Amino acid sequence: MENTTEKMKEDDAPACQLVVPETESTGGESHEVIIVGTAHVSEKSVQEVISKIEEMRPDIVAVELCPARYKALIGQEEEKDIKISELLSGSKLFLFLVQLFLAYIQRKIGEEMGVKPGSEMLAAIEAARRAGARVALVDRDIGITIQRFWSAMGFIDKIRLVGSLIPAAFGRGDEEIDIDSITQADIVSQMISEFRKISPGAANVLIDERDAFLARNLFLLSKQGRVLAVVGAGHREGIVKHLEHPEKIPALEGLNEKPGKKITFVKVFGVVVSLLILATIALVLLMAQSSEIILQAFAIWFVTTGGLSALGVVLAKGHPFSALTALLVAWMTTLNPFLAAGWFAGMVEARKLKPSVSDLKKLAAANSFEQMMENRLFKVILVAALSNLGAMAGVILGGILIWQMLGLENMKELISGVINNFISSLVSYF
Repeated sequence: MENTTEKMKEDDAPACQLVVPETESTGGESHEVIIVGTAHVSEKSVQEVISKIEEMRPDIVAVELCPARYKALIGQEEEKDIKISELLSGSKLFLFLVQLFLAYIQRKIGEEMGVKPGSEMLAAIEAARRAGARVALVDRDIGITIQRFWSAMGFIDKIRLVGSLIPAAFGRGDEEIDIDSITQADIVSQMISEFRKISPGAANVLIDERDAFLARNLFLLSKQGRVLAVVGAGHREGIVKHLEHPEKIPALEGLNEKPGKKITFVKVFGVVVSLLILATIALVLLMAQSSEIILQAFAIWFVTTGGLSALGVVLAKGHPFSALTALLVAWMTTLNPFLAAGWFAGMVEARKLKPSVSDLKKLAAANSFEQMMENRLFKVILVAALSNLGAMAGVILGGILIWQMLGLENMKELISGVINNFISSLVSYF
């Protein structure tokens, strides 16, 4: 399939005719829709797709791709500047890392099977061109899917996902998967049911929503001719059920919305931690018998938060200035839930390394973790991520040490006294 990929890259425009599904049903006669379920890294699936198209000779070949993924597969992705400040802000940092590991794992599986991810889609497009069929890109935009996927996952779900990705990225998975058997309905159903146990919300976004999105587009395309759809095996059953009752398929507009901002566990936790930190500072000031105790408490906070944040930069093999930045700012950023030490350390690392669009392309093509570590963009991201994790660990350790220094029993008595005085004040007021 490498020859097919190279051939399509040589063309400035796709040699096949791309057709876009109508935005709504025209009310005309619907033609047959044939669905071929594939495994994305299986040579068997590649051959099956080619033979089906040659045998059925459809009017339209629909593939499970969006325009962005299509352009990426044929090497025509858009050149975009990398905005480091946006990448390091909010949850985008960890979301990018998760995307990176997912793509890396799929690519590694493809290498073991001798087939590049997406080869069956390219084979379908090439076979459609030879058969004179039009090609339709019927999947939802990958950016929207990833954003909805991340938003649908709870905090524990995200921890589980990251915990499963890291061993898999280093080739330490517990089970071996027979790729050629994945297209069997019972195997697919079992895998999907297991995924639903891990994260029902994420399964809904990746599977159920896209089943509906794909089915709606295929139904609309069926008004234009006979359709053969090439989709992942996990989508086949859901699409078939939707096409049996097309009037019940949700509208594309609702499935295409970007997730709105919401109050998450992480945000609430950040605010609570900040309040606890401020309360601890207030208690230190109230209980301190001398300025020496205050200085000791500050020293503990500075060393634990800054030291562990800087250690994260060192583990990421970041620049000494980035580690120094993390050391100096962590004590302050941990007091504010809207700031992070990793942002500052990452920005310093970016100024030193100056990552570019070419680094993003090289990162997508990395074949090992060692190659990722040599990439300037990945280095910036890893510095920011590990710096943030170090600062979080420092908050916990620093809080424990300060409370021990002040005496936990006295702390409990003081808090109890403050609460009792507050209640007494309310009672006397009313």
